[in-house]
Amino acid sequence: MQRIQEVIVVEGRYDKNTVSQVVDATVITLGGFAVFNDREKLAFLRRLAEKRGLVILTDSDGAGFLLRNYLKGALPKDRVKHAYIPDVKGKERRKRKGGKEGKLGVEGMSPHLLLEALRRAGATFDEEPPAPAGNSLTKADLFALGLSGGEGSAEKRRRLLKRLNLPEHLTANGLLEALNLLFSRQELEALLEADLSEKPDGPPPSDAERES
Repeated sequence: MQRIQEVIVVEGRYDKNTVSQVVDATVITLGGFAVFNDREKLAFLRRLAEKRGLVILTDSDGAGFLLRNYLKGALPKDRVKHAYIPDVKGKERRKRKGGKEGKLGVEGMSPHLLLEALRRAGATFDEEPPAPAGNSLTKADLFALGLSGGEGSAEKRRRLLKRLNLPEHLTANGLLEALNLLFSRQELEALLEADLSEKPDGPPPSDAERES
């Protein structure tokens, strides 16, 4: 399986499943039109674009182009590539009936057509196998850093997500994936240390304290 450096952005989870069987890449879903009102998801995509670069891979129907055009105006153009699948008439197996335009979406594309679309978009294929992920964060690291499973971990996680402009409703797996995409272990430890040093302001002094 060939590896792609950029993060691939697709419409939904079935698209993600299909793409993940064709290439070794990080695949993020938009959740359809929900992204229009999800400022946190958009901020997350901007961070990923700046850090890794994005490849937008949506369906070839009107809805897919509506999503693509929205992202074109919302993300840094020099950090985004666009992969276009061909118009292929048909219906995905899992669906009882096809879409309004009668076209196959990303989930219905063959591996050959997906690879061709990604290559035409200029996606960066790694010829070398990925290096061992020995420095990647794990769930055990989240626990050790106080971000899960301990007293105050939920508040610490909330503050970190807010500081990083990441979606507050990220699952534990989603948080782990996002942190590994954006930061090294050392960078995350430095961020947490800085966060702890910024203590929130205490309550205002009482009248007795002011007079003393």
